[in-house]
Amino acid sequence: MPCLNPDSIEEGSSMQYTFDAIGIVHSCYKDKFAIPRQARLVTEATACIELFTTYLAAAVDRGREGVSHLWINFIFHRHVDKGWSSTVNPPRLNGKQRFGVFATRASYRPNPIGLSLVELDTIEQKGSSLLIHIKGADLLDKTPIIDIKPYLPYSDSIPDAKGGFTDQIKEKLFSVLFSKEAEVECAQAIKKYPRIKLFIEQLLAIDHRPYYFKNIEKSYSTTIYDYDLTWRISGDKVEVLSLSPVGVSVLDSMNK
Repeated sequence: MPCLNPDSIEEGSSMQYTFDAIGIVHSCYKDKFAIPRQARLVTEATACIELFTTYLAAAVDRGREGVSHLWINFIFHRHVDKGWSSTVNPPRLNGKQRFGVFATRASYRPNPIGLSLVELDTIEQKGSSLLIHIKGADLLDKTPIIDIKPYLPYSDSIPDAKGGFTDQIKEKLFSVLFSKEAEVECAQAIKKYPRIKLFIEQLLAIDHRPYYFKNIEKSYSTTIYDYDLTWRISGDKVEVLSLSPVGVSVLDSMNK
């Protein structure tokens, strides 16, 4: 709720507001690295929003009939204490140009608020908790949610809209291969997460590297679900090296 009355503040002076989180995200993404920079680029990415008890009566399940997608407002909670930058280097431009932060969706903003458009999957009542399951998320695990709104095609869809510098860029996708060890590990993981291999293929087809690593062939790792995922980039190909349970080193996994 607002802590100051905007009508009592002179033009040009500072206004401050305080908001409460309405829920928290449980996501397949446990690390920031390799999270897609926009929602719905990896359609197999799954997450759920656990609403806090105070807000259960306002839940989306009341009137959800026919609603297929949701706008999610969230906090970049890992950036709250890191300040902001008035200009940024959009990663898709490989550091070649700077833009005002308001012309981008960069996370280092004056107010670290993010916006994602996700697919509504199911809504689950689990004990006293309500879980809103979503697909195509770009949300880090434990992200605080501050609002949820339905996507409305009649007003939100603009077929002739322009996206600025993003219209000039065609996303380069990698070919994704699996090592023998990773194939075996995926076969085991599929028993728990039936679509995890497709998720990995979609995730690693995107180039997540910072622009200063673009011409360096090396290995990378991140955590998805409860697995440590390791891969190597070489040219236009990605090789999945390992999908090992969290806590098992890549070396141990590859030497099993």
